[in-house]
Amino acid sequence: MSSPFALIRQIRQNHALEHATVHLLSRWVPGLHLVGRSDWRGFWLYGEVETSLVLKAALEGLQRLQSGESQLAVHPRCGTNIAATVLLGGVAVYAAGAVPNRSRLRRFLGMGLAALGALTFSGPLGLLVQQHITTTADLRGVSIEGVRRMQRGGLVMHRVLVAHR
Repeated sequence: MSSPFALIRQIRQNHALEHATVHLLSRWVPGLHLVGRSDWRGFWLYGEVETSLVLKAALEGLQRLQSGESQLAVHPRCGTNIAATVLLGGVAVYAAGAVPNRSRLRRFLGMGLAALGALTFSGPLGLLVQQHITTTADLRGVSIEGVRRMQRGGLVMHRVLVAHR
């Protein structure tokens, strides 16, 4: 049985590989819309794309990450960025609203400025969180086991299975 730390590392590696795969697919198929989700066994991609392209992008993404292209591990449309925005925005607005001895108008304006400031900093913060917490570009010992295509109704899904040594 793997330790919790090993499972977390696997999820971070799979998340990085998911991002690299989406980066490449987005370059190869303009206008492509995908949603991804990583877990300890690999990752899922939801969206209409050819299975052969998913496999090609996953293999190339893995090779490029293993060759040092760590920027592929971070993606600007990752859910981590949304979470960072919500968390930072919530804390900033709460803090601004909790300042005592202010009129309602001043408190409201302060909350608006706090929200604007949080939006300004949340994008870079989300990328840093991805880089240092939710992904790792160190994919030593990682390989692709395969890609399976599934469809439920109109939803096309690809399961990318990843092995860790």
